[in-house]
Amino acid sequence: MLGPEGIEVLAESMCGISLLAFIFIATFSRSEKLEIAAQNFIMVSLLFTAVILWWLSYAGGSLWGSYYLAKPLSVLCIIIAVAARMNIKGQNVSFGANPHTIGKNDESE
Repeated sequence: MLGPEGIEVLAESMCGISLLAFIFIATFSRSEKLEIAAQNFIMVSLLFTAVILWWLSYAGGSLWGSYYLAKPLSVLCIIIAVAARMNIKGQNVSFGANPHTIGKNDESE
């Protein structure tokens, strides 16, 4: 059985792996199949990270010197895991002003 120090190293490693995959999502989005695989990997790794963070909290371990940080970070991991599955490529989700068209005149006079 892992002690709190081992669980802490495992949690930090999983956070790093999830972050690294999230950083390279733009590279994976060049291919639709790779993008879907990357989204699934990010979702699974973040959910696994959330479980490890809860385990760390119940084992009495600390994360970066804080005994209270593991549970809020696990909730954040779950939220980002759900958001990682949203495929919004090519869709306007903000419905706000386009910064490239601000100040430009539509008239063709």
